[in-house]
Amino acid sequence: MLDGCCAYIDNPEIAVEELMQYIPAPDFPTGAYIYGLQGVKDAYETGRGRIIMRAKAEIESDDTHDKIVVTEIPYGVNKAQLIEYIADLVKEGKLEGISNVNDETGRQGMRIVVDVKRDANANIILNKLFKMTALQSSFSVNCIALVKGRPRLLSLQECVKYFVEHRHDVTIRRTQFDLKKAQERAHILEGLIIACDNIDEVVRIIRASQTPADAQANLEKRFDLDKLQSKAIVDMRLSQLTGLRMEELHAEYDEIMQTIKDLQEILNNPERCKEVMKEELQEVKEKYGDVRRTEIIPDEHEFNAEDFYPNDPVVITISHLGYIKRTPLADFKEQARGGVGSKGARTREKDFTEFIYPATMHQTMLFFTKKGRCFWMKCYDIPEGDKTAKGRAIQNMLALDPDDSVNAFLRIQGLNDEEFLDSHYVVFATKCGLVKKTSLRHYSRPRTNGVIAININEGDEVVDVRLTNGNNELIIANRNGRACRFHEDAVRTMGRVSTGVRGMRLDDDGEDGVIGMIVVNDTEKETVMVVSEEGYGKRSMVEDYRLTNRGGKGVKTLNITEKTGKLVAIKNVTDENDLMIINQSGIVIRLAVAECRVMGRATQGVRLINLAKKNDVIASVCKVMNAELEEELEEESRSKFNKTNEEIENNLVGSEKVNENGEDEEDAPTVDFE
Repeated sequence: MLDGCCAYIDNPEIAVEELMQYIPAPDFPTGAYIYGLQGVKDAYETGRGRIIMRAKAEIESDDTHDKIVVTEIPYGVNKAQLIEYIADLVKEGKLEGISNVNDETGRQGMRIVVDVKRDANANIILNKLFKMTALQSSFSVNCIALVKGRPRLLSLQECVKYFVEHRHDVTIRRTQFDLKKAQERAHILEGLIIACDNIDEVVRIIRASQTPADAQANLEKRFDLDKLQSKAIVDMRLSQLTGLRMEELHAEYDEIMQTIKDLQEILNNPERCKEVMKEELQEVKEKYGDVRRTEIIPDEHEFNAEDFYPNDPVVITISHLGYIKRTPLADFKEQARGGVGSKGARTREKDFTEFIYPATMHQTMLFFTKKGRCFWMKCYDIPEGDKTAKGRAIQNMLALDPDDSVNAFLRIQGLNDEEFLDSHYVVFATKCGLVKKTSLRHYSRPRTNGVIAININEGDEVVDVRLTNGNNELIIANRNGRACRFHEDAVRTMGRVSTGVRGMRLDDDGEDGVIGMIVVNDTEKETVMVVSEEGYGKRSMVEDYRLTNRGGKGVKTLNITEKTGKLVAIKNVTDENDLMIINQSGIVIRLAVAECRVMGRATQGVRLINLAKKNDVIASVCKVMNAELEEELEEESRSKFNKTNEEIENNLVGSEKVNENGEDEEDAPTVDFE
């Protein structure tokens, strides 16, 4: 507020938008959030507005369930009544998924804990709490003040204007008062100095006078003084006749004359008066100012969130039980082929990291589930965690069905490029060997609850999804070590809710199934990398896979033996790529693809990772950029983070879903609903 007043003093024509740089929004003593700036703008521009406030709440996860922790509530909300109201909603059946509410407020501050049932979506429940309770409430602004004795509705600019005018009046009147006092004191000092300079004659006149009144009259007549000066001389003590006291009188006089000069300049020079006002406001700020309590979280429709996040490369990690996080790509170090790796994600019991995808912060991600639904999310909306963090339960991020899980993912540069949407396609591959191609435009309108991406038959599920440009070749591989290569023109474009056509014919052994699909982009530079569940892998030339029509049995891509185990991943790689491999125990290794020599497609390959634990198998495989390219990109991204996604996409590698065999201390109320 005070900074805004100083800005107004410097520029009385300042607009509301400029003032909001200094006074962004009201600051409430209870903290919490102001959600969206439109209500604040209305209040600042017109004097009337409706400010939306939200409680400060976070979702925490433990080994048994999720919980919503509220640490700050909107201004004017009663905590006890809030808890009681939540309890009433649950008991009446209007709010489901909550097991109990605890008030754990103590010396550390407010803490209201809402326990969420295991099968409930904590994110959805939190949104319902915002909608149905005072965790989200509005604060009405009606800025009416008396201006020259009459009530008026004031905008922010007018409020600041009249406050500054008031401060100007205070400054002028105070200065006039101080000037009058200083001049009166200077007048007295002038008489005392005259008396000190003529002390012998003053003493003689006083001794010769019969009464004090006669002495004052004689002094006034002799030295041309007035009554105030003569009285001060008569009342002067003998101690003031010493040389030191006489010097002090002269020093005080000089000082007060300088004060008078400064006070007169304030009254006569408007710029000097403004400086005094600004200095006084800054003194108040330094003495009483504190850190802002109420944070502002702009409404997603009111700002571009990408302006707040550098476009850095990251690795998106999803575990088998559905925990998601993003980690800076630089956290992973390159190792030599055949090493045992370093400790990766710290997972829950019977959980392991199943998906790892490279991306950038500004990219849009499309999540595809095994039941054929599609969800949207920006990379910066995914919670960040280090390499060993567990991550956040994905059901708290996406509105998934209890028996559904994310099986595939696509990075999209943006959903606003009309030409890009019309020229690209989403190609699906299912476990039973079906493929489907649909225009990307059908997936360009995000919905909170997702949309149907593909119609899935009973017993089937989505295993891979790819983005194509309409002129790509596809290679589909199965668990038994065969791959089928065909042009995407062999698959006609279908609607979003269609089922698809046969892409590859599987074996009838009951164990076969599609494990992945790749898009061939550059047959001269790219090779086909395959990895088995026992840690064996190899590279083969794309030309080794003859081009056929869709629906065939395919050709051998890896010699499957008891030593190698079933096929788990297929990738299209170059010498500029690194390979990241994670097994079910959470061990991760990063190796350079260039270290793996190109072999014939019918061989069993070489060992890529040593499985230290018994019965451990490969859980996930992902290709990333080479470590040196990564360092160059990261440095460039940090120094110029507004680089376009299209430029960065040229340096990043593709990302794929990989593993198919995932067997792949005030007393407060406590309300218990179970």
